[in-house]
Amino acid sequence: MDHDSTDHPTPPRKERRGSQPDVPQDLTAADVDPATAAAEEDEEARLPDTPEEPIEAIAEGPLAVGHAAIENAVRLAPTSPGVYRMLNAAGDVLYVGKAKSVRKRLASYARANAPLPARILRMIAATVTVEIVSTTTETEALLLEANLIKQLRPRFNVQLRDDKSFPYILITGDHWAPQILKHRGAQTRPGRYFGPFASAGAVNRTITALQRAFLIRSCTDGFFESRTRPCLLYQIRRCSGPCTREIDFPGYTELVREASDFLSGRSHAVKGLLATEMEKASNELEFETAALYRDRLAALSAIQSQQGINPRTVEEADVFAIHQEGGYSCVEVFFFRTGQNWGNRAYFPRAEKSFTPEEVLASFLAQFYDDKPPPKLILLSHEIEESALLADALCVKAGYKVEISVPKRGEKKELVTHALTNAREALGRKLADTATQSRLLESMAATLGLLHTPKRIEVYDNSHIQGTNAVGAMIVAGPDGFIKNQYRKFNIKSEGLTPGDDYAMMREVLERRFKRLLKPPDGDAAQGKPGAKADDDSFPQWPDLVIIDGGRGQLNAVREIFTTLGLTQVSLLAVAKGPDRDAGRETLFMPDREAIKLEPRDPVLYFIQRLRDEAHRFVIGSHRKLRKKDIREAGLQEIPGIGPSRKRALLHHFGTLKEIERASIADLGKVPGVSAESARKIFEFFHAQPG
Repeated sequence: MDHDSTDHPTPPRKERRGSQPDVPQDLTAADVDPATAAAEEDEEARLPDTPEEPIEAIAEGPLAVGHAAIENAVRLAPTSPGVYRMLNAAGDVLYVGKAKSVRKRLASYARANAPLPARILRMIAATVTVEIVSTTTETEALLLEANLIKQLRPRFNVQLRDDKSFPYILITGDHWAPQILKHRGAQTRPGRYFGPFASAGAVNRTITALQRAFLIRSCTDGFFESRTRPCLLYQIRRCSGPCTREIDFPGYTELVREASDFLSGRSHAVKGLLATEMEKASNELEFETAALYRDRLAALSAIQSQQGINPRTVEEADVFAIHQEGGYSCVEVFFFRTGQNWGNRAYFPRAEKSFTPEEVLASFLAQFYDDKPPPKLILLSHEIEESALLADALCVKAGYKVEISVPKRGEKKELVTHALTNAREALGRKLADTATQSRLLESMAATLGLLHTPKRIEVYDNSHIQGTNAVGAMIVAGPDGFIKNQYRKFNIKSEGLTPGDDYAMMREVLERRFKRLLKPPDGDAAQGKPGAKADDDSFPQWPDLVIIDGGRGQLNAVREIFTTLGLTQVSLLAVAKGPDRDAGRETLFMPDREAIKLEPRDPVLYFIQRLRDEAHRFVIGSHRKLRKKDIREAGLQEIPGIGPSRKRALLHHFGTLKEIERASIADLGKVPGVSAESARKIFEFFHAQPG
């Protein structure tokens, strides 16, 4: 959502001043609005502490005392809408609630024999007084309730944690040469605001790319006015130099208009215009000018390639999905504005275990929009009570219609499903991270039946495409986490390997790794025995556990290799992916044992997944480095069906071969003359999955 405050002022005449040092401002600080600078929120939110306290630890009096206090409040309570607060003997607010009829709601708590959840009974037992605030409508009560919960943070309410302001991109409107910068807080400065973005990092990356694409200044007005020659940003082509009139007012205004159009969702028109100008300059043999347009196109493609999913039918929406596990809740929020994905963020609200997903989500939404404008569409993963009331309340705040829905089909349903997957994975990662590495290793030893807690785990994987650029990799983990300075990659050197023979590649990697341990350079026979120097942190060192990616077949192959080498004291584990490669349904294989299936949210399973994924990331990165040179030299000519005209259209659209490589199938299919089948071939050429 963008907000426009003013038109751009006309440029004043500028007197040349004395020479100033040709040093730009700090490139990071220049992108932040100094009036609203705030601490970054990039640190991940922590899981809330939500132990289930016994009644004795919370109740400050017998249940009858609480019922009596609430009965007294019922006699004085209005039958109109309002908000009530339950307080304990110390005056602390225990709970804030709202009701269409406050008297009826409080009466439901006062019934001594009513079947209420344990959480409510504990709250009643601790209550000694009730305070009531009447409101004109139930909508006002909802808004007041959300505000009070955020202010008072009652322990029996769902509490939104880590609720910091979201960053926006601001193109200022109070100077003849508008500035682009990151903005937080109240939107009082004249200009156009684009956002919200999920993180400061997303804003910073976008601003950097926009500077390259549109050459808009990011310096402060004071720095701008003091210039007598262009700063370094002009030299590195991240600014057009309006400070020293390297560009005239109409030209700079056009750049600002293009940037605003791009952020407003008219990216295709902007990219089409740049492609046309690049073609025109090229035909006129103005190759330096054509290169500038090419670089600008590449910068715009870089922004879109980082955005992931960009919906076709959803112009503006926030997507909320909630997942609960182990007594914790995770709410994943995706922001879509002008048809573009502007990031996502995971929240871990504090809520007792008895709260249902629907209850947590309903309370979360009311607090989430207490201090920020809602979009016109809110998509949810679960049906919530009083969704119509919440929509009305948001309409009152925003001044326009707000729709809340739970989609059942189509692209909107896909967006919610994607958010739900992210919520589940985020909570799983957080649950795994909350346990210390040592506890995870101890749990792993118990789960796998190991004799000792492993101090060194080595994970192996290999990567290739039909046998080409084959590479193997080893990652190492221990009590302090990943030991990245001991990662190793192995370029497969064996000749005559059958393309795609994973067993032979793994055999070469393991033989090269363990033969070095069996015959150490210093000839120390003690080092040739597994575990001989268990406390030695140097490299090489014997592992306690070796993990490979695969099933029973891979395990047996590695076991044969170990038997041949005489390795009998190193534990082996193979991790097979679940059906359809579904994370959370892996099967674990160990020699001479039945297959092991862990619960989908078991912290040990998450730990093993992290180990496997880290090995996969490392080996894929090593493989792509080997393959990059071949791809760049081959270019597009090696793709079947891609001739000169399509190659030209692709380069006009994306600017560089690197941006074509980054593009998704959907983005490739938008290029004129490129069919869906051609887009698929191009994408698979650059993203063929290594074996």
